[in-house]
Amino acid sequence: MSRLILARHGQSVSNAVRRFQGVQDVALSELGARQAEALGRAIRPLGIAAVYTSPLERARRTAEIAAAGLGVPLQPVHDLRELSLGEWEGRTVEEIRALPGDPYEQWVRDPVACLPPGAEPLPQVQARVVSAMADIAASHPNGQQVLVVCHGGVISAYLAHCLGLPLSSIWRLTLSNCSITEVAPPSVRSVNSTRHLADLSAGHPMSPSRLGR
Repeated sequence: MSRLILARHGQSVSNAVRRFQGVQDVALSELGARQAEALGRAIRPLGIAAVYTSPLERARRTAEIAAAGLGVPLQPVHDLRELSLGEWEGRTVEEIRALPGDPYEQWVRDPVACLPPGAEPLPQVQARVVSAMADIAASHPNGQQVLVVCHGGVISAYLAHCLGLPLSSIWRLTLSNCSITEVAPPSVRSVNSTRHLADLSAGHPMSPSRLGR
């Protein structure tokens, strides 16, 4: 059975200012690059056999930094991209909260029923992510460990599937930038390990107040 080492990307420049990014291509911040270096040090002893990444820049660059020197190629997987946030992309949390009825608060309470205008439905996100993770696991059937660098929303949707949680509750999960979550499908071994980030500044957890993924 393969072991998936799931890592959220490092802090992006949009994460740093609480700006929704969704499928926008956004660069890592300086802190994000240092988080990716720390991730690389954490995975180096694990004997990583392959590295898969979301094609979005913040994840791809995190994977490039973390996998430097491992001698394994990066394999972009389109279905590991973050969920689209539609009309909210490029706007800050504060801007959305100021709209009539505070749609941000509604979305936090129930992201399935209170989807941002034009956003990708969460069941659709979960379906493509579960399929992508299954394909990755099937490609490494002999106990190999593989690194998968993607996004908070993506990892949360996958964990909901593995743990049997309703999609409406996924924002209750905390996933810090460059945290490590280990899954031996379908068994979840650990969630949001950040010990390797202890010497850095705030790990920027993916709680509803830090979305933008």
